[in-house]
Amino acid sequence: MKKAFILILFTSMTITSFSQKTDVRWYTIQEAEKLIKQSPRPIFVDTYTDWCGWCKKMDKETFTNPVISDILNNKFYPVKFDAEGKESVDFLGKTFINDGKAGKAHQLAIALLKGQLSYPTVVFLTQQNNQVQVSPVPGFREPKDMEVLLSFFSEKAYETQTWEDFQKNFKGKVQ
Repeated sequence: MKKAFILILFTSMTITSFSQKTDVRWYTIQEAEKLIKQSPRPIFVDTYTDWCGWCKKMDKETFTNPVISDILNNKFYPVKFDAEGKESVDFLGKTFINDGKAGKAHQLAIALLKGQLSYPTVVFLTQQNNQVQVSPVPGFREPKDMEVLLSFFSEKAYETQTWEDFQKNFKGKVQ
Protein backbone atom coordinates (compact mmCIF):
# COMPACT_ATOMS: atom_id res chain seq x y z
CA MET A 1 0.00 0.00 0.00
CA LYS A 2 2.78 2.40 0.96
CA LYS A 3 4.68 1.58 -2.28
CA ALA A 4 1.54 2.22 -4.36
CA PHE A 5 1.03 5.59 -2.66
CA ILE A 6 4.66 6.59 -3.34
CA LEU A 7 4.36 5.49 -6.97
CA ILE A 8 1.14 7.50 -7.45
CA LEU A 9 2.68 10.54 -5.74
CA PHE A 10 5.84 10.33 -7.89
CA THR A 11 3.78 9.89 -11.09
CA SER A 12 1.57 12.89 -10.33
CA MET A 13 4.62 15.03 -9.47
CA THR A 14 6.29 14.01 -12.74
CA ILE A 15 3.17 14.78 -14.79
CA THR A 16 2.83 18.15 -13.04
CA SER A 17 6.45 19.11 -13.69
CA PHE A 18 6.20 18.10 -17.35
CA SER A 19 2.92 19.95 -17.83
CA GLN A 20 4.48 23.17 -16.47
CA LYS A 21 7.32 23.05 -18.98
CA THR A 22 6.49 24.60 -22.33
CA ASP A 23 8.70 24.38 -25.38
CA VAL A 24 9.51 27.35 -27.54
CA ARG A 25 8.51 26.88 -31.17
CA TRP A 26 11.74 27.97 -32.91
CA TYR A 27 11.67 29.14 -36.53
CA THR A 28 14.37 29.74 -39.08
CA ILE A 29 14.98 33.37 -39.93
CA GLN A 30 13.45 32.77 -43.37
CA GLU A 31 10.28 31.28 -41.84
CA ALA A 32 9.98 34.26 -39.48
CA GLU A 33 10.36 36.69 -42.36
CA LYS A 34 7.48 34.99 -44.21
CA LEU A 35 5.29 34.91 -41.09
CA ILE A 36 5.76 38.64 -40.49
CA LYS A 37 4.17 39.36 -43.85
CA GLN A 38 1.05 37.40 -42.82
CA SER A 39 0.86 38.60 -39.22
CA PRO A 40 3.34 41.25 -38.00
CA ARG A 41 5.23 40.60 -34.76
CA PRO A 42 8.79 41.32 -33.67
CA ILE A 43 11.40 38.69 -34.40
CA PHE A 44 13.46 37.41 -31.46
CA VAL A 45 16.78 35.85 -32.47
CA ASP A 46 18.76 33.71 -30.05
CA THR A 47 22.29 33.90 -31.48
CA TYR A 48 24.37 31.02 -30.15
CA THR A 49 27.31 28.72 -30.89
CA ASP A 50 27.71 25.01 -30.24
CA TRP A 51 30.66 25.57 -27.87
CA CYS A 52 28.99 28.29 -25.74
CA GLY A 53 28.28 27.05 -22.21
CA TRP A 54 26.17 30.10 -21.32
CA CYS A 55 24.06 29.51 -24.44
CA LYS A 56 23.32 25.97 -23.27
CA LYS A 57 22.51 27.23 -19.78
CA MET A 58 20.05 29.76 -21.22
CA ASP A 59 18.44 27.00 -23.33
CA LYS A 60 18.05 24.82 -20.26
CA GLU A 61 17.08 27.38 -17.62
CA THR A 62 15.53 30.38 -19.38
CA PHE A 63 13.83 29.20 -22.55
CA THR A 64 12.14 26.28 -20.74
CA ASN A 65 10.46 28.61 -18.24
CA PRO A 66 6.70 28.56 -18.99
CA VAL A 67 6.33 32.35 -18.76
CA ILE A 68 9.25 32.93 -21.13
CA SER A 69 8.20 30.29 -23.64
CA ASP A 70 4.62 31.63 -23.59
CA ILE A 71 5.77 35.19 -24.36
CA LEU A 72 8.13 33.99 -27.09
CA ASN A 73 5.51 31.75 -28.71
CA ASN A 74 2.69 34.31 -28.61
CA LYS A 75 4.33 37.72 -28.95
CA PHE A 76 7.36 37.03 -31.19
CA TYR A 77 8.61 34.85 -33.97
CA PRO A 78 11.46 33.19 -32.07
CA VAL A 79 14.50 32.22 -34.14
CA LYS A 80 17.49 30.17 -33.10
CA PHE A 81 20.55 31.09 -35.16
CA ASP A 82 23.93 29.34 -35.07
CA ALA A 83 26.40 32.23 -35.37
CA GLU A 84 28.97 29.86 -36.83
CA GLY A 85 26.64 27.97 -39.16
CA LYS A 86 27.85 27.13 -42.65
CA GLU A 87 24.62 27.40 -44.68
CA SER A 88 23.77 30.51 -46.67
CA VAL A 89 20.77 32.48 -45.45
CA ASP A 90 18.48 34.73 -47.46
CA PHE A 91 17.02 37.48 -45.30
CA LEU A 92 15.62 40.93 -46.08
CA GLY A 93 16.56 40.61 -49.73
CA LYS A 94 20.21 39.76 -49.09
CA THR A 95 22.16 36.51 -49.05
CA PHE A 96 24.42 36.00 -46.03
CA ILE A 97 27.15 33.34 -45.96
CA ASN A 98 29.92 32.14 -43.72
CA ASP A 99 32.95 32.90 -45.86
CA GLY A 100 35.49 32.41 -43.07
CA LYS A 101 36.72 36.01 -43.32
CA ALA A 102 35.60 36.85 -39.78
CA GLY A 103 36.98 33.73 -38.14
CA LYS A 104 34.11 31.30 -37.77
CA ALA A 105 31.31 33.88 -37.68
CA HIS A 106 28.47 33.90 -40.19
CA GLN A 107 27.82 37.20 -42.03
CA LEU A 108 24.27 37.31 -40.67
CA ALA A 109 25.56 36.98 -37.10
CA ILE A 110 27.97 39.85 -37.73
CA ALA A 111 25.12 41.99 -39.09
CA LEU A 112 22.67 41.11 -36.31
CA LEU A 113 25.23 41.62 -33.55
CA LYS A 114 26.56 44.79 -35.17
CA GLY A 115 30.06 43.29 -35.20
CA GLN A 116 30.10 42.65 -31.43
CA LEU A 117 30.44 38.87 -31.44
CA SER A 118 29.64 37.55 -27.98
CA TYR A 119 27.42 34.65 -27.09
CA PRO A 120 24.71 34.32 -26.14
CA THR A 121 23.26 37.49 -27.61
CA VAL A 122 19.57 37.89 -28.21
CA VAL A 123 18.46 40.23 -30.96
CA PHE A 124 15.13 41.99 -31.30
CA LEU A 125 14.05 42.88 -34.83
CA THR A 126 11.24 45.42 -34.73
CA GLN A 127 9.56 47.60 -37.32
CA GLN A 128 9.69 51.38 -36.87
CA ASN A 129 8.92 53.95 -39.57
CA ASN A 130 8.89 51.17 -42.19
CA GLN A 131 12.45 50.19 -41.29
CA VAL A 132 13.75 47.16 -39.47
CA GLN A 133 15.40 48.10 -36.18
CA VAL A 134 18.06 45.71 -34.89
CA SER A 135 18.58 45.66 -31.11
CA PRO A 136 21.19 43.15 -29.87
CA VAL A 137 21.34 42.41 -26.15
CA PRO A 138 24.41 40.38 -25.14
CA GLY A 139 24.76 38.00 -22.22
CA PHE A 140 23.02 35.25 -20.31
CA ARG A 141 19.61 36.17 -18.88
CA GLU A 142 17.79 34.42 -16.04
CA PRO A 143 14.04 33.96 -16.66
CA LYS A 144 13.12 36.95 -14.48
CA ASP A 145 15.47 39.24 -16.41
CA MET A 146 14.42 37.83 -19.77
CA GLU A 147 10.75 38.48 -18.97
CA VAL A 148 11.43 42.20 -18.49
CA LEU A 149 13.38 42.35 -21.74
CA LEU A 150 10.75 40.45 -23.74
CA SER A 151 7.96 42.60 -22.33
CA PHE A 152 9.81 45.83 -23.19
CA PHE A 153 9.88 44.80 -26.85
CA SER A 154 6.56 42.94 -27.12
CA GLU A 155 4.66 45.85 -25.56
CA LYS A 156 6.55 48.36 -27.75
CA ALA A 157 7.50 50.24 -24.59
CA TYR A 158 10.68 51.39 -26.35
CA GLU A 159 8.48 53.80 -28.34
CA THR A 160 7.29 55.73 -25.28
CA GLN A 161 9.76 55.23 -22.43
CA THR A 162 13.33 54.49 -21.54
CA TRP A 163 14.54 51.02 -20.62
CA GLU A 164 15.37 52.29 -17.13
CA ASP A 165 11.84 53.64 -16.52
CA PHE A 166 10.21 50.50 -17.89
CA GLN A 167 12.40 48.27 -15.74
CA LYS A 168 11.63 50.24 -12.54
CA ASN A 169 7.87 49.87 -12.97
CA PHE A 170 7.72 46.33 -14.39
CA LYS A 171 5.75 43.69 -12.49
CA GLY A 172 6.46 40.24 -13.88
CA LYS A 173 5.04 36.74 -13.54
CA VAL A 174 8.31 34.83 -13.15
CA GLN A 175 8.91 33.92 -9.53
